[in-house]
Amino acid sequence: MTLKLTLFSQEEEDFVLEILVDSDAKFSELHRLILDDCRYVEHPRQCFYICDEDCRVRHRVSLTESEDTNYDEDIDLMSQTRLCDFLEDEGQRLIYLFDPDDKRFFLMELTENVFGRTVDKAVVNRRHGQAPLQMLYADEPSFEVAGPAEQPSSPAGDEAEEYADDFYGDEGYEAEELDFEGYEIDE
Repeated sequence: MTLKLTLFSQEEEDFVLEILVDSDAKFSELHRLILDDCRYVEHPRQCFYICDEDCRVRHRVSLTESEDTNYDEDIDLMSQTRLCDFLEDEGQRLIYLFDPDDKRFFLMELTENVFGRTVDKAVVNRRHGQAPLQMLYADEPSFEVAGPAEQPSSPAGDEAEEYADDFYGDEGYEAEELDFEGYEIDE
C-alpha cells in the first residue's frame, strides 16, 4: 500500500508538498526525502511526532537517542520504525520538527491510503511554493581567527545591541508591574 502524505508550513502559507511513500518504508526515508527536497541539513534532534485528531502529540519517532530522552518511555528511531507502525487512518496527523533549536516544524496529514499502487522509494508527487529557510546554526560563532588587535563582534554588530536597548528599554521594570499569579502552574 502507498501512503499519500501532505506536508504544510505555517510559516510559508503557499508551501505544500504531496509525498507518496510505501507504507512499509522507514521514517528515515521520509525524513531524508523532506531534507533533500527542502535543501535542509540534518540535525540530531529532528523528529516526527504522531498526533491525535486534535493535534495533541501521542508519540515521538526520533532520528537519534538524545540526552533528554526519558528512559521510562519507549524510544522509536527513524531508522528502525516503519510508517505503517503508526500511520493507518486517513486524516491522521503528524508533525515534523525540522529546526529543533527554534521549534520550527511542518504539519503533515495522511490524506489517502492508495491501495494497489506501490512506489519503490518515497517521491514528491506535487510541490507548490518554496520551503521556509532552515536557519540552523545561524547563531553559532564563526571560527575565523582574529588578530591580536581585533575584537570579536556579533554577526549583527552594534545595531543589534542598539535595537535591544530600544526594545527592552533602559529604565528597568517595576516589581509591581509583574503578575506573579499568572506564572502559577496548576496540575
